[in-house]
Amino acid sequence: MKEMQNIENNRIENKEQLNEDFEQEVIAFLNYKEGGIIYVGIRKDGKVVGVDDIDKIQLQIKDRIKNNIQPSTLGLFDVIVEQIEDKNVIKVVISSGTEKPYYLRKKGRTPEGCYLRVGSSKEKMTFEMIDNMYAKRVKNTLKEIESPRQELTFNQLKIYYEGQGLQLNENFLKNLDLLTSDGKYNYNAFLLADENNVSIKVVKYLGTDKMDLVKNQEYGYCCLITATQKVLDRLDAENTVYAKIEYKGRKEVEMINSKALKEAVINAIVHNDYSYGNSPIIELYSDRIEITSAGGLPQELSKSDFFKGVTAPRNKELIRVFKDVDLIENIGSGILRILKAYDKSCFIFMDNFLRVSFKYRENPFKYEKTTTQETTQETTQENYAMLNETQIHIIKLIEENPSITQKEIAKELQMTRDGVKYNMNVLKEMNIISREGSTKKGKWKILK
Repeated sequence: MKEMQNIENNRIENKEQLNEDFEQEVIAFLNYKEGGIIYVGIRKDGKVVGVDDIDKIQLQIKDRIKNNIQPSTLGLFDVIVEQIEDKNVIKVVISSGTEKPYYLRKKGRTPEGCYLRVGSSKEKMTFEMIDNMYAKRVKNTLKEIESPRQELTFNQLKIYYEGQGLQLNENFLKNLDLLTSDGKYNYNAFLLADENNVSIKVVKYLGTDKMDLVKNQEYGYCCLITATQKVLDRLDAENTVYAKIEYKGRKEVEMINSKALKEAVINAIVHNDYSYGNSPIIELYSDRIEITSAGGLPQELSKSDFFKGVTAPRNKELIRVFKDVDLIENIGSGILRILKAYDKSCFIFMDNFLRVSFKYRENPFKYEKTTTQETTQETTQENYAMLNETQIHIIKLIEENPSITQKEIAKELQMTRDGVKYNMNVLKEMNIISREGSTKKGKWKILK
């Protein structure tokens, strides 16, 4: 059960039930620089009354936001069920929009259709406020940037949706906002297509600076989701898991917190400013990893807002797709997850770039002494201390079946074949595994 004060403020609105002015409240938060949260099932005085038909109300909320508000709100809101005081309530998380002003479809861009959050209530906007907000609108949104290619296919994207039990019908281009207002493929479509010219660089250096380059790889020229998965596989291979075998079992500590690392990488990819041809870059040093994205802080977002998890998505269409395929959980939760593992100093703000820098954790077991009775465990520890979880799983699969193929390993671990190949090459370079015989009829051997 989650406890809260249930008090309305500039970012929280309570509603006892879904009423006729619900869209107005949503619009007020979309037009507000910090976005906000609407709770359905809580009275104005903070008393929790709950929601009876939770599934029906959730569906109504989604439909009303999508169909009654313009411009498109896809990727700008989440509808979540929470339990407060043993009652089910609905939490609607709304991000600050990038195409302000937002308005009621039936009222148009007028004071009767445009609202803004002021304190703990909504207010109608004046014509002057509407005109000023419209003038500041980001004009180079990816939705209106035409794709450099108009012959695109989306087979990879369809596979990811099918993997979540979702089907892309014949209207998916329109539903996912992959077309410009002129009906041509936009830059979002280009990024999600099977082939493009966009790549994410992963660069590795020998020391703590850029003097000695070890490896420079690019992941991309394909659907951005596929590229993201390949980057995550590569970083998983680089993330050492320090281990110690104890009588109670295996004790492990990651060199980099894997959850924070995943959030930082995905945030960099979906919030990157692609409008000037820049892509995220990931740099591995001997003491840290740095993830840099173009664009700096999203529009109208202060550092204070940023650290509170307030969102103002730069690429809301990409965020919606990444959320559909389960690479993103709840909007605004990524930064908070990172801050659970690292402090604010890991974020480096620049005018046109945002960088996240994670220091490597040293091996906490390095100087621990072992007794004679622990000799066997110590040997195992030394052999496996520098391996990540994926590499350990590969070794276990080889132990169970020396004839297993890389394709079978990839299927078992639910990762790409490139990721498996990279990890197995690492194991071979460390003289932990070797291949005996031909590619088709040979077997893997674990070196003792």
